[in-house]
Formats: sequence, structure tokens, C-alpha cells
Amino acid sequence: MNKNNKMTNKPKFNSYWIYGLISIFFISTYFIGGDSSGSTSKNINISSFERFLNKGEIKEVTVVNKNIAQVTLNRDALNSPDHKNANSTNFLGQKNINGPHYIFEIGNLELFQNKLELAESKGIQFNYNFRTIENKWFDVLIGFLPLIILIGLWIFFMKRMSGGAGSGGGSQIFNIGKSKAKLFDEKTDVKTTFKDVAGLEGAKEEVQEIVDFLKTPTKYTKLGGKIPKGAILVGLPGTGKTLLAKAVAGEAKVPFFSLSGSDFVEMFVGVGASRVRDLFKQAKEKSPAIIFIDEIDAIGRARGKSNMTGGNDERENTLNQLLTEMDGFGTNTNVIVIAATNRADVLDKALMRAGRFDRQIYIDLPDVRERKEIFAVHLKPIKTAKNLDTDFLSKQTPGFSGADIANVCNEAALIAARKLKKSVNKQDFLDAVDRIVGGLEKKNKIITESEKKTIAFHEAGHATVSWMLEHAAPLVKVTIVPRGRSLGAAWYLPEERQIVKPEQILDDMCAALGGRAAEKVIFNSISTGALSDLEKVTKQAREMVTVYGLNEKIGNLTYYDSSGQNDYSFTKPYSDVTAQIIDKEISNIIETQYQRAIKLLKKHKSKLIELAGFLLDKEVIFKEDLIRIYGERPFNIKKS
Repeated sequence: MNKNNKMTNKPKFNSYWIYGLISIFFISTYFIGGDSSGSTSKNINISSFERFLNKGEIKEVTVVNKNIAQVTLNRDALNSPDHKNANSTNFLGQKNINGPHYIFEIGNLELFQNKLELAESKGIQFNYNFRTIENKWFDVLIGFLPLIILIGLWIFFMKRMSGGAGSGGGSQIFNIGKSKAKLFDEKTDVKTTFKDVAGLEGAKEEVQEIVDFLKTPTKYTKLGGKIPKGAILVGLPGTGKTLLAKAVAGEAKVPFFSLSGSDFVEMFVGVGASRVRDLFKQAKEKSPAIIFIDEIDAIGRARGKSNMTGGNDERENTLNQLLTEMDGFGTNTNVIVIAATNRADVLDKALMRAGRFDRQIYIDLPDVRERKEIFAVHLKPIKTAKNLDTDFLSKQTPGFSGADIANVCNEAALIAARKLKKSVNKQDFLDAVDRIVGGLEKKNKIITESEKKTIAFHEAGHATVSWMLEHAAPLVKVTIVPRGRSLGAAWYLPEERQIVKPEQILDDMCAALGGRAAEKVIFNSISTGALSDLEKVTKQAREMVTVYGLNEKIGNLTYYDSSGQNDYSFTKPYSDVTAQIIDKEISNIIETQYQRAIKLLKKHKSKLIELAGFLLDKEVIFKEDLIRIYGERPFNIKKS
């Protein structure tokens, strides 16, 4: 153990050390190869030199390389106060007695030599000579300097492209075939645990069992069982698939490799397969281990869907390598693969078979009880009012995923902060739901009085029809204040159903057509404001006829392929005659519900006008206002 610590404490090699040594070599070569005797000499100009020369203070003049003159003073001059700085100490603390004491550039050599000869002719005693100093090593290095610079730049850029000294740099040129997986182990600080995953009880049980497989494998293998090789998490976006994987990383006491399906994809041929091999090689070296591949549909799509070449072939090669690693010759059963996707219908059948992904864990949208648990988790860091009812919040958010609920909590906190509140209350959460579902209010949007009146009757028509139909969703709130792209909006609280009956779908369609029906009843004309309603009812009618087999003329047939393996791009799964019948039946269903909505609104026309007038006045109405105008819903009275 101590040896390992000593090894890890050793300083890592750094390429900049080499650059430093080369620089020191250049400097030392310059000074060692040259003459460093003048290192303490003082610079003077030629006029000062002539003054010293005429005074007879100079002992010797040495001309170096025909351009620099080194001047040595005699002993009498050194003792003079005028030259006290010439007798300074060098870096070793020794006094410069022997010289040279001054240096200067001579300029023109011939003129300088004439001055020296003139001084001699005047009887001034001094010596002068010429000397050439050569630095052969330095000259050689200067000659090779451009080549050295090019090599240095090449090394620098290659190291940058290879990701330097870091490990696992899979996107760089030299490590391009390396896996980009991030490793989590017991030493890594992963705080997410199963306690942080609210709801998803069934999924948590299955995932916890996988973790237990790796912790205590003998518990299962002693009875002859085999550890599953893989599990795939399937569910809608935002339902908590990746969060569940994070909890596995936090709970497992084994190495956990995490990456995305797109991390295998690269523009170079063979890179994806190479990364798959490297990933499983690392996992096997650290086995038992878990590999988590998020959004596996990026590489796991069904093969043979098209004859395209290029990138499609590269993706298929990556998938083939993944299939081989998961269940092929020489595979290691101590590596479990967990994957997540919201598009399981496009995955290859070979990938989904037993022996590769033995378990498919479906993660649905949370029900009302699970939404309450999710709210409890996300409300912990938020300063909420003491009387906040999480049961109420969970009932007001049907169809919301875990990510949606997290967004509601965050948006409510932002709204409360914008209003300078000290805590987040119930109304802030309701405003947050409205903001997420309908969009931001646009009170400054310019709308004419006639348009506003049309919008009011349109929304009042929705509210009236839904109030009078037993299976339609009960109203919560209606507004004619523009939100997002819509000019008006109505909020309903749909019943959470596992199966839907035909009468429930028809009531829902009739309520959706109530807006256009109200325009027809009141104004005897219709507008383009019903586009989203028409989209919704057309889709519902088509599903009734072609998917769920709820039409008498078509019968108990479905043209829907849940596996996603059939390709109907060029051919339809029914004849042209059947297509005409389908179109006619879809139209009949929609028109029947439209006439039904008109009939209902004509029956309650006076109440419709009263409701629309109240909406024009207040701009927002609630369930209580409908009870005041229409009374309790008719079927509720019958049940009581």
C-alpha cells in the first residue's frame, strides 16, 4: 500500500522540462563559447575614451571582432575617483582589477586605428591589439535554429491534437479509437442514490437487483442462475431514466462506466467499433463492472432499413461490435450493460434479444401518488409556505413527467422571487403550471374588440360542452389573455385512465369542437382559431379507425406497427378502396361530434352568452363560475 502511494506521489513528466533544458543549453553555449571576461565592463562612448586616452589613463586597448573595443585602465587611473565604478565586483564578488574596465563600439575601424596611431605619435604610452572571438557551437546552432523551431512547433501541435498527457481523450487524433466513457467508482463522489429517485418503484426494484447481482453474485450463481448481461430502460423523455442510472452509480460498489450513444459516432471509419472494443476492454479489466449507455438508439437502430452507404455503414459496424461484445465468443459475464432510450421501437431486434438485454424496464409517466413523491424531492431546496398542499399539486399536474415537475418547482420559485415574496405559495405553483402548459402571458398583444369577442365565445363554447358531457375532462380555468402562440386557453383536469372507451374519446372530441361550434351558433361563421382543436380531433378519429379498431365498418383491424420494423414509406398496409372508407369514416366521426356540440350549445345558448360576457369582463373564469351559471354537472346530480 505504501509503495503504491510513493509511486502515485512521484512528479509526472512534463514536456516543458525539455524546452527549459534546451533554453539553458543555448544560453550556456553562448557564454561558454564566447568571452565572458567583459561581463563587468562599463559601457562608454568614444569621446570619453579619447579623454581617458589623452590623460594617459589607459593601459591597453583590445579591438574584438573589429567592432568592439575593450579598454583596460592603469593602476593610477583605477585609484582615481573618476573611475570608481570601473572597479566594481562581478557576480562572484571579485573586484575587476585586471580589466577590461570599459567597452564601446568603435564605428569605423580605419578611423579608430588612425586615432590610436595619432595618440602614440604624441608620446602617450599604451598597448593596442586586435582579436577575433569565435563561437563555433553557437554558430552551428544558429544555423539549425529554423529546423529546431519547426520540429518544436510540430511536437507542440501533435501533443495538442493527442490531448496532451491526459487519459481517455477519445476525440483527439491519437486517442480517437479510445472510449470516451467516464468512470465512476467507490472513490468518486456520486451523491445520487435510490432515495433521491421518487416513484419508479418497480423500475428501482429491478435496477437494485442488478446492483445486488454484482455485489453478491454467489447468492444467485450457487443455484445455477446466471447474472443478466444487460437491462434497457425504456420510457418517455423526462421520466427519470438517466436519474435512475445515476442512482445505480451512487449505489453500486463496482466501477461504473457512463457515456452516450453518440460518443461512439465519429466521422472516421472504424472509430465506433474501436471505441466499443476499448470500452469493454476497460470494463473487463475492472470487472465486475457496469456500463451505462444513454440514448442507445444513436447506434442501436435496426439494420437494413435502407441501402444507404457511408455513415450508415459505420453505424452498423459499431452496432455489430456492440452485439459481439455483449454476447459473443469470449464475452465476460461480469460486465452488465444498462442502456436508456425513449425510442425502443427503432432498436435492432438482435440487440433486444435475451442474452444481450435480458430485461426491458418500462418507465411510465408518474401517477398521482408518484407525482406527490417527486414533488417532495424537488421541494426540499425551496422555501415553501407552511400550508402548501403537495396532494393538491400532484392532482393539478396530470401527465407531467419528473422533469416537468422539477421545472414547475423551479418556475414557481422564480415567480415568487420576481414578486419579492419570502416563500413560495400555492398560487405561485399554479402560475408556474400555467406558464409551462400555456406559455407566457402577452397582455400587451393588440387584439381588436371583434377578435376578443370571438375568442371569448370560442373558449366559452369549450367550457360549456365539456361541462355538459359526462366523459369530458372537468374544467379548471379559462382565459382569453393571449399565452404563447394561442389567443386564449382552457385548462382541464383529465381523468387518469389506463384504457379508454369509445364514448370517452367521442366526448373528448365533442368538447374540443365546442369552440368552433360556438362560433357557428353565435356568429353563423367560423374562423381559423380552431386549428389546434382540429389537429387533435383528426388524430383521435384516425386512431379510432386505423389503430384501435373502434370503427364498425373497418372492423377489428389495426394498421399500427408497435415494433416499428415495418416500413410503410412507399406502400400503405391497406388498399385504395379501404383508404377511401377510412377517410370517409374519419370525416363522419368528426362531423357527428361537431353537430352534437352545436346541438348542445343551441340548447344552452342563453347560458353560453352569459358565460362569454362574464369572460369578456373578467378575462379569466374558474370552475366556481360555471357552477354559478350552469349549476352542478347533470350526471353528477344523477349519481348523487
